[in-house]
Amino acid sequence: MLALVAAEGLTKRFDAHVAVDRVDLEVGAGEVLGFLGPNGAGKSTTMKMIAGFLAPTEGRAAICGHDVTDDPIRARRNLGYLPEGAPLYGDMTAGAFLAFAAAMRGLSGRQGRTAIGLAVERTDLAEVLAQPIDTLSKGFKRRVGLAQALLHDPPVLILDEPTDGLDPNQKHEMRALIREIRPSKAIVISTHILEEVDAVCTRAAVIAGGRLLADAAPAELAALSPLHNAVSLTLGARFADAAAASLDGLDRVAGVRRAPAGPDAVSLTALSGDGAPILADVGLLVQAHGWEVEDLRTETGALDDVFRRMTQPDAEAAGHG
Repeated sequence: MLALVAAEGLTKRFDAHVAVDRVDLEVGAGEVLGFLGPNGAGKSTTMKMIAGFLAPTEGRAAICGHDVTDDPIRARRNLGYLPEGAPLYGDMTAGAFLAFAAAMRGLSGRQGRTAIGLAVERTDLAEVLAQPIDTLSKGFKRRVGLAQALLHDPPVLILDEPTDGLDPNQKHEMRALIREIRPSKAIVISTHILEEVDAVCTRAAVIAGGRLLADAAPAELAALSPLHNAVSLTLGARFADAAAASLDGLDRVAGVRRAPAGPDAVSLTALSGDGAPILADVGLLVQAHGWEVEDLRTETGALDDVFRRMTQPDAEAAGHG
């Protein structure tokens, strides 16, 4: 697979502070990479370097094979970039700004009007085209920024927090758009919203302290959670103590979590010791004891749990003892 986005040993230092430390990434056509990390992790700095808007201290980045430092014009011709905060010309109307952006991309006449029309349709901007950008809501400003990134139909999109400021319906529409255009593009999305990764991403990369900690399919990352293949059951409170003790006594169970599930019910979660399925073991135990179980299910794993453990290992250890 040809890597449309490639970063090798990408490093950025600001005086003594290392913001990004030797990051390697490749993204091919049809892939949506969710770039995850806490605030200050180095996400935006990495994306600015890949987009060619910030020079790396060390390493290199390329868009469609064009080095963003040595061959910046060709690299940017293949790139649509939505930066953090989507800086725009606030005194221009949304329509005028898109016309200006189209002209800067070499799109004029019928070609330019067609490109603008398609971008406006995709981002649902028709109702605000005549309004000055400064008068728009944060969500509409974000959509204007996305529209300019899509104008020239680039093979690579780098989107920094694309759903920031959007309401739930607009987020749904944005994710649907990303899924629609994904087959022909390499897309990198910076986000701290983990549901976004499940919704649109084919891969997820986790960064913290400037270092890349993981790069895998969302399901593979979720499988690193202690909840992967755990079994949760909801049962009457009068059974809870005995059930928790019996579950904890199973050879393949590493521990049991307990939480209230209503006035007379308790939720118990049996954790798999080695991540292997334990549903059959738990089911046999339930049957043998005759517990009145309202719900019984296998957990797939929690991406947010994995994210916390990777990015805040000390806090995680303190939280679970």
